[in-house]
Amino acid sequence: MAKSAANPGGIAAKARALAAPYAEELGLRLWDVRFLKEGVTWYLRLWIDKPGGVTLDDCEAMSRAIDQPLDDGLFIEQSYCLEVCSPGIERELTREEHFLQYLGSGVTLRLVRPLEGEDESPWTGRRELSGVLEAFEGNRLTLRLEDGAALNFAKKETASVRLTENSKIQ
Repeated sequence: MAKSAANPGGIAAKARALAAPYAEELGLRLWDVRFLKEGVTWYLRLWIDKPGGVTLDDCEAMSRAIDQPLDDGLFIEQSYCLEVCSPGIERELTREEHFLQYLGSGVTLRLVRPLEGEDESPWTGRRELSGVLEAFEGNRLTLRLEDGAALNFAKKETASVRLTENSKIQ
């Protein structure tokens, strides 16, 4: 494995720092950046956003703007595919600012492990829960369920937290 592949998160952080000014110049917001391996291929994925939504032209403009600076940056040693895309309606919340921006919105939360609890709890054994994102503080989030119950989770206990389709994109 190439040296830079040993820390995909470090590559994503460097790519984010490099890409952010280009996104801003194009009137875009850099939503998320990930460097990951799928099969034998490495992907550098940049999610961009803007008020009113992202177009294919926005993705193409960002891709063209960042392609050469990424190559010139010399921090990705192996071959990779660059993908620029929209986070979509059911976007994944990954960063603190995402959670804070969408407080009060409907989310679907997927847990790393099934929920433990009392046997009579309707949530015991479930890995996926839906409700309203009520709070986010210190890498802990509170999910208010439909029946009014509030469940508190450490962010590291979640595999993903996504907006639900009926949430308002901000």
